[in-house]
Amino acid sequence: MGRFVEGEDRSQSTLLPERLDDYVTEDNPVRVVDVFVDNLDLTALGFERAIAQATGRPGYHPATLLKIYIYGYLNRVQSSRRLEREAQRNIELMWLTGRLSPDFKTIADFRRDNGAAIRRVCREFVVLCRRLDLFSQALVAIDGSKFKAVNNRDRNYTRAKVQRRIEQIEESVARYLSELDSADRQGAAPVAEAHTTRLHEKVEKLQSEMQRMQALAKEVEAAPDQQISLTDPDARSMATSGKGTGTVGYNVQTAVDAQHHLIVDHQVTNIGNDRSQLAAMAKRARTAMQAEHIEVVADRGYFSGEEIVACEEVGITAYVPRPQTSNNQAKGLFGKRDFVYLPETDSYRCPAGQSLIWRFSTVEKGLTLHCYWSSACKACPLKTQCTSSPQRRVKRWEHEAVIDAMQQRLDQDPDKMRIRRQTVEHPFGTLKAWMGSTHFLMRTLNHVSTEMSLHVLAYNLKRVMKILGIAPLMQTMCA
Repeated sequence: MGRFVEGEDRSQSTLLPERLDDYVTEDNPVRVVDVFVDNLDLTALGFERAIAQATGRPGYHPATLLKIYIYGYLNRVQSSRRLEREAQRNIELMWLTGRLSPDFKTIADFRRDNGAAIRRVCREFVVLCRRLDLFSQALVAIDGSKFKAVNNRDRNYTRAKVQRRIEQIEESVARYLSELDSADRQGAAPVAEAHTTRLHEKVEKLQSEMQRMQALAKEVEAAPDQQISLTDPDARSMATSGKGTGTVGYNVQTAVDAQHHLIVDHQVTNIGNDRSQLAAMAKRARTAMQAEHIEVVADRGYFSGEEIVACEEVGITAYVPRPQTSNNQAKGLFGKRDFVYLPETDSYRCPAGQSLIWRFSTVEKGLTLHCYWSSACKACPLKTQCTSSPQRRVKRWEHEAVIDAMQQRLDQDPDKMRIRRQTVEHPFGTLKAWMGSTHFLMRTLNHVSTEMSLHVLAYNLKRVMKILGIAPLMQTMCA
């Protein structure tokens, strides 16, 4: 007969180690959390109650609660109620807190009341990474990703959603009124009376819903962006990559170091697109890295001439592919890229070899544009492939040379886009895997930013522990 591995008798007395420290190995990541927090100046970072008061009931030290949160986010436990349970049963957390077990309300209030200080802690770890010379490559990839808010899609309203809902209610009311007319013609049978009563209740309910929708319509019109969210007022409906899909949430921007995939800086926004984010994120990344010059790589969703020029003006080299949005190319005609600009003569050469010279300058949407065309278009044999207008006109932005120089850099170094993809998409994939299929736990932009900072801090901690090892990292923190 075979045998199974047998456990110990539950009623048998045992001699467990007398010290909690014996349960935590020297290479346990929880020791890094302990050393990191103990070396922070919590008062300077702005934590409340970092200095005990002489009177009143004793409170928990901010270091204890901060350790609980960092440990929780490192181990995919973000809920204050779950952290309360872990503090009561988890040996590592008992070791970290000295067997203190705050209730969930105390844990939740700490995160809510110390948002700015927690965000500074995240930046302090980036400073430590810089001191460890982990940003030596001075190349960062910038990207944004949509994260779900606590607000359900059904509790987010835009002008189109409200109008669609009002039309649905009107159709339902008309259908029920038609059924009531039919019931009246059938007489007062018991079954018909019950059906009529039910229909009247439905109509009254829909009329009440109509009044609510009409009130919401006024609120939507008064909102700056014609959109409101009832659960989280700062959450916004945003389009995602799938056609016809979207999410109600936040657009999280990150700048990721290309060498070690560390998140250099991040920002939570409720702007649904990335076109206005490039320069701001690039400047934040350069400040965090304390580098005189950096290179930034982003996808075509970040392409904006003004943003690229803003980067160029402060010494940041940008690599952003230009989207192909030409209507002419969609029609099978020559696109603007088929016209070659000649800076020495300030003119364009068309596919037929003709010269398009400067004619006049104009201002459109705040941008100064120069217009070029040729007088030879009418007799050109390629005109049917070029334009249906009498002349093919080409417009050039006054700072177009900056865009041309960037495109030339991309052509010479096509691997930059591959670096971008393998750099910036890894952190987002990891963070969303840690969060699971859930959403942010907190509401409003300010609190969500705090929650995201804890996620980023946990991610960076794990990365640096992997890169350097537990013991060397702790030695550096204590130095």
